[in-house]
Amino acid sequence: MNIITEIRNVQVTRYVTPLREGGSLPAIAEANDGFLYVLKFHGAGQGPKALIADFIGGEIARAIGLLVPEMVFAELDKAFGRTEPDEEIQELLRKSEGLNLGVHYLSGAISYDPAVTKIDPTLASKILWLDSLLMNVDRTARNTNMLSWHGELWIIDHGASLYFHHQWDNWEEQSLKPFAAIKDHVLLAQASELNQVDTDLKLLLSEQLVHHIVSLIPEKWLQHDHDGITVNDIRKVYIDFLLSRISNSHIFLNEAMNARK
Repeated sequence: MNIITEIRNVQVTRYVTPLREGGSLPAIAEANDGFLYVLKFHGAGQGPKALIADFIGGEIARAIGLLVPEMVFAELDKAFGRTEPDEEIQELLRKSEGLNLGVHYLSGAISYDPAVTKIDPTLASKILWLDSLLMNVDRTARNTNMLSWHGELWIIDHGASLYFHHQWDNWEEQSLKPFAAIKDHVLLAQASELNQVDTDLKLLLSEQLVHHIVSLIPEKWLQHDHDGITVNDIRKVYIDFLLSRISNSHIFLNEAMNARK
């Protein structure tokens, strides 16, 4: 189990190029540590909630032994981007002053192609179990969000997960729902070890671990669009939602098993 004790903070120093994917407009950017990152902006699309989902999903994935690029908190200075000629990008940079999410850029990585490469059933089952837990709708044949890099499989981009947080009122009900979209998962046919993986991963994902991962979320991301709700209350909802999903994993496990039939 690979547990991150703290997340590095970096300063964005150079905007390299946009990655025009959907409406979120992430970018490749350089930081003051000399590394390139895929930079995801809190001022884009669905705001900090997408960054929170991406962060939680990525760190849970890392904790259960999956390969995930390092994530950092990337500070964007107020003056950054003033000389950017593209008005859409300049506006995004202006809205994203402060902490954003940086994901280490895997130079030379290629998208995983299920038609070309089959993967180990246990690994496939871990990824499928993770996405069922997180309610991740974005790991399909059309968009696998997996990369082949140096002969290994890396998973990325969990921003579409945890969609319960777009409607807080019924999070308890959402935590007990099966995940019907698992039928479209790119690894469904290869995930033949779900029962064993379920047993193993529930032991790894302790209450202490979930608390720790959620505690790392920047406070400013949690203050967005939650008038009258304290940051501690919001953290507690994320923790309780995840712990409920884990302890009731038989619900989404059965859905996945039925989808494989």
